[in-house]
Amino acid sequence: MQLTTRSDDHAGIEVHHFDQAVATSDDIQLLRHHIYTNKVVILKAQELKPAAFVELGRHFGTPVSYYEPMYHHPENDLIFVSSNLTRPEGQIGVPKTGGFWHADYQFMPEPFAFTLFYPQKLPHGTRGTRFINMATAYERLSPRLKEAVGGTVSKHSARRYVKIRPSDVYRPIGEVLADIERVTPPQTWPTVLVHPATGERILYISEAFTYAIEDAHGNALPTSLLDDLLDASGQLDDSYEHPNIFVQTYEPGDLVLWDNRTLIHRALHNPTNEPTESFRVTVTDEHPLSAEVAA
Repeated sequence: MQLTTRSDDHAGIEVHHFDQAVATSDDIQLLRHHIYTNKVVILKAQELKPAAFVELGRHFGTPVSYYEPMYHHPENDLIFVSSNLTRPEGQIGVPKTGGFWHADYQFMPEPFAFTLFYPQKLPHGTRGTRFINMATAYERLSPRLKEAVGGTVSKHSARRYVKIRPSDVYRPIGEVLADIERVTPPQTWPTVLVHPATGERILYISEAFTYAIEDAHGNALPTSLLDDLLDASGQLDDSYEHPNIFVQTYEPGDLVLWDNRTLIHRALHNPTNEPTESFRVTVTDEHPLSAEVAA
């Protein structure tokens, strides 16, 4: 396998000639190191069947099935499918997923360590993912905002962006919301996390899932603080020109791995609604997300 550092301002790692059938444990540990430190690793020219894709995920950690079955691949429920393809046998997966700033499973008790993203059908126009490195975002905060978030915790919930299931049709919205709160009750994480592998401080908030910030005594802080943090990190910039934002576009055969603790992301959907499909496997590693509040 051959590793190349990308030359743009938001350098990740491109990996050529990777074959998981012959990859050694040292190869995998090297790639894990680069995911932690470089945040994005692109395996080029991959041709994997669903079972092999899941097995690749097992090399990096423990794959976790998404909690909503309507996203599952019919051959393996560890694969999350985003697809707008029309098939005779019916819809597989869910169309236009992830069009908002978030970290995968940020609203769950055990968020993922790594996301493995494998486009299957790409449109002719732009299809990619926008990213923000939230360790860099924390570093760039003003002294006032760094002081304001010290010792605080943030509340996270899926309630704003849960997609309505087919079984929810004709149900009262209050019942649907009650189900969301029961299945995915709000989670509390430090507003500033310490990365367990790199020691970086990460601003652990997102436009999609974070809805409140509290001080060390559980007192709600002004909503303006969350708004200021989202704005400073780039998540409120509708032009997507904020210096914290970078874009990863895809070529056929690309398989992209990223650090889900540090990066938040937002899908770059093609406005023409051309046929598009992608698979995703998400895994935990041996490091739990720290509940310790950074000062």
